[in-house]
Amino acid sequence: MTNDSEVGRRPLTSYVSRADDEDEVRRLLGTGRLVTLTGAGGVGKTRLAAQVASSLTRAFPGGVAVAGLGELRDERLVARTVADALGLHDTAGHTDLEAVVSYLRTRRSLLLLDNCEHVLDGSADLVTALLRDCQDLVVLATSRCSLGLAGEHVLAIPPLAVPGEEVEAPGEALTFGAVRLFAERAAGVLPAFEVTESNVADVVRLCRRLDGLPLAIELAAARIRALSPSQIADRVEKSSEVLATGLRMPVERHRTLRATIEWSHSLCTETERIVWARCSVFAGQFDLSAVESVCAEDGGLDSLAVLDAVDGLVDKSVLARIDGTDRVHYRMLRLLREFGGHRLAESGDEFAVARKHRDHYARLIDQAGATWFGPGQEEVYERLTAAHADIREALSWSLRTPGEGAAALGMAIGVIEYWVARGAAWELRDWIDRALETMPPETRGRARGLAVGALCAALHADLPGARQRLATAEAIGDDEAAPYIAHACAFVRMLSAEPNTMVRAAEAVRLFGERGDVRRQMHPMFIQGVALAYRGDLPGARELLGSMLRLCEEAGEYRYRSMALYGLGVVEVCFGGVLDDGERFIRSALEIDLRTSDMMSAAYRLDGLAWVSARREEWVHAAELFGTAATLWERCNAEPDVAVTATHRTFHEATRNALGAKRFDLAFADGRRRNPHDALAGPGALSAGEPADLPPLTPRESEIARLVAAGLSNRDIAARLVIARRTVETHLQHISHKLDFANRTQLAVWVEQAGRGPL
Repeated sequence: MTNDSEVGRRPLTSYVSRADDEDEVRRLLGTGRLVTLTGAGGVGKTRLAAQVASSLTRAFPGGVAVAGLGELRDERLVARTVADALGLHDTAGHTDLEAVVSYLRTRRSLLLLDNCEHVLDGSADLVTALLRDCQDLVVLATSRCSLGLAGEHVLAIPPLAVPGEEVEAPGEALTFGAVRLFAERAAGVLPAFEVTESNVADVVRLCRRLDGLPLAIELAAARIRALSPSQIADRVEKSSEVLATGLRMPVERHRTLRATIEWSHSLCTETERIVWARCSVFAGQFDLSAVESVCAEDGGLDSLAVLDAVDGLVDKSVLARIDGTDRVHYRMLRLLREFGGHRLAESGDEFAVARKHRDHYARLIDQAGATWFGPGQEEVYERLTAAHADIREALSWSLRTPGEGAAALGMAIGVIEYWVARGAAWELRDWIDRALETMPPETRGRARGLAVGALCAALHADLPGARQRLATAEAIGDDEAAPYIAHACAFVRMLSAEPNTMVRAAEAVRLFGERGDVRRQMHPMFIQGVALAYRGDLPGARELLGSMLRLCEEAGEYRYRSMALYGLGVVEVCFGGVLDDGERFIRSALEIDLRTSDMMSAAYRLDGLAWVSARREEWVHAAELFGTAATLWERCNAEPDVAVTATHRTFHEATRNALGAKRFDLAFADGRRRNPHDALAGPGALSAGEPADLPPLTPRESEIARLVAAGLSNRDIAARLVIARRTVETHLQHISHKLDFANRTQLAVWVEQAGRGPL
């Protein structure tokens, strides 16, 4: 379990052991429930915490969750970020904090919160609530200062050990962590580099001058291709002497690190310095097109100059390269981003660059909306996911900048499907509400925003809130918003079993159709189809949902295709249709959901297959399917609380009554242990036996290692095991730390050599 943070990714460089510090952190975690690693920026808190967390997966059967807070600039998003890391969807009637507490309450888990210092109050409030209500939870935090909570064990992390000036032998020097780190990083830049008799004194001098600070050492080592250790040491000393009088930072190590960053900055070209400053506007990872948007467009730099600058900044370790499936992304460490931010403010370009940043992500959302309903849907989702931290930052900037609320609203309502797929409809409603608060009542687009906000409220079963928003939207009298209002109204009426659901849904379908907006026709078509079935018009329901399915198939779209298939299945199963057809439709929908790792939708489909078995009076199989569905509900921290509550309860209770409590509970428990893929094979399918563990890996890590050896991608592994891709990435992070492997090939070879080949 993880989110997109520095601690949650496999480092591109090896880890220099800090055995004593690791042992002390483990000891404190064994005696207390809150341990905070403090220290100067760049001292290595994140890497140390990640290493310790990876070594403790067996000690915490409830899981090791990693939430990186370094991308946040809004205290209210702390709990949502932890929920994301746990793979939790927001659910009706529960705040993000309540969802996290509910999920962790019964689990023996370790939660790693990285980079708490800039959202300290939000972090402290979250940890207070979690430790109070989750008795088996242990929290490991990293921060430049303590959280200030009762019972907190604070461990100040020192820099890496440095040798004394008298150390002259390379072998002895390399026993110190600082020298070993410099040697490894330098060899990564210049493979022929070694610490030798001729350079050991200069390497020692450099490491001592840098106070053993890992980040400072890494920045210095990045220059080894052009400079010798002696030249690097001379320049660091010169920079430090010049800068020391102008820096009045509270700790000497801060001055050392700042001086090193200043020195790295001085070695950059003028264009590289400009790009460094402008890239500080990014909150998370970003691709080249984003850099070009904030640097090249009306910024005096052409695209080729920007590319050269990015290449230079990667070479100088200012930007870290992140290889993705389809494109390269970059990331800037928080300290370097802060430095660049100061330079950007000094330049006078801060406002203009922030606006370009916002405009880039507004265009990204517009592009996503135009291509979502098509074969590139998963790629669009991945692009938005990679950009999520910066979408949030663009929204926040727009909300705190006078006159930009309408732009924030446009971004928020652009692709509601993305937020729903993330399980973050509640967060979306919050962005919409905040944007509306900043806008004058007469602002164009207000009614549409209210209608989309009403839809989000309805998704959380907040029907009073949805109705209030709809009443306000309708009073505005904006024809542009009419289909959005009709859509939200139809959904509210369906959930509350009110009359005229079909009429309002049909109105939304017609109005969106007149505008050529096929994507936005989909959900109203689903509502209209189910409403027709409620009225007893099975032929009409079949025809409409069949049309929805054909539109999806023609477009090459999957998520709405699954919805159409599920709708067809519900019509057949629940309204007196052909049961075999209903099962086939629901099974096809489940197959799509498992392939796309859409756990929430898969839970609904499994529940529907349980209804099929109950209708056939295959009570044991029905109970097993309810159990399998319950596992997915639990993973999402959700329950069937939208649209199908009554049907779920009817079939669930019928199954329990037919079997009796004892037999039902046994079958239900058996179903919980099964892989949801088993449901695709029908009754009697059994999960494969658990493969042997691959020490020192946990059973789940062993399973993932075998799938990697079998050649499966992270996406394929997530679909196979029905877990989030972020969860797969976290397990691979733990595996990499335990085995010290840098790539999948090494892991595959190790699995083979262990004498237990891939699955």
